Amino acid sequence: MPDHPTRRSTLALLGAGIASGLTLIAFDDATAASPPAPAPSGTLDLATSSGRVSRVTHWRARDQRGTILFSHGALSSPAKYDALILPWVDAGFDVWAPLHVDSTDHPDTKAFPALKSWGARIEDMRALSAHVGGVHISAGHSYGALTALTMGGAQAVVPMGVSGSLRDPRTRAVVAFSPPGLAPGLIDAAGYAALAVPALIQTGTSDVPPGAPGAAIAADAWKNHLLAYDSATAGGDRFALVLDGADHYFGGLICRPELPGPHQAAQMRQAVAVSLDFLRGFGLSLASSRKILLAHLRTTGPVILSQK
Repeated sequence: MPDHPTRRSTLALLGAGIASGLTLIAFDDATAASPPAPAPSGTLDLATSSGRVSRVTHWRARDQRGTILFSHGALSSPAKYDALILPWVDAGFDVWAPLHVDSTDHPDTKAFPALKSWGARIEDMRALSAHVGGVHISAGHSYGALTALTMGGAQAVVPMGVSGSLRDPRTRAVVAFSPPGLAPGLIDAAGYAALAVPALIQTGTSDVPPGAPGAAIAADAWKNHLLAYDSATAGGDRFALVLDGADHYFGGLICRPELPGPHQAAQMRQAVAVSLDFLRGFGLSLASSRKILLAHLRTTGPVILSQK
């Protein structure tokens, strides 16, 4: 984070801070398949608690087995995550994703400065959860990963105008792609330690914040994105996925398609593959998928998968 080269100063607090038969090998771009064709989808408008309209995109799985509520990164939009969302839909997960007010695609984004966007995101996800009903997996990228983690119990600051716990009792598990690390005034290690459901936390060795022009960035700054994992106590079914060479946007495959690339298709394939076994194992409670995931825990190589 931030998820866009503009408005960096207002979003700085959010920064620095395989299907069954999973095989953890190094794919190359030549073998990385394109995302499946788009599933039937539509949009709907939901009223939030403040009376604001939240526009939601819905991807309907042909053979629906589970439900994912997805929160996009700051300044981005659901339409910029096909490389991640479409394989989930193809695997049987309905996906619902609001267009948050901080998106540059939102018609009212100028009315919601960064400090107000946090409360609006919580409103969006609460309205969506109530509409969908039943248990689901909460997922997100960057700012959206923080949103998803709070739905699973992580204790971020409660925004002004929002009451009660941020945890959503319908959230069964969380998939968090590149969540922020320490974000003073928003969340810290103790807040992440409160996460109460199984979670997959993803980052990559090139996932470092852009920072100010000319500013020095530590080579291991990407490790900040693992704070939600590092703060966990043992036995919580929390997983860390680290992909060699993956950056915050997988070379523009997600969040910022305008980036020149090159696309990190191999890393994207690996991320999707691991996420699917996690989704099946902990979102759908399939013992076979849990066994596959646990059998491939490792601490070295192009794919690092570890558990607490």
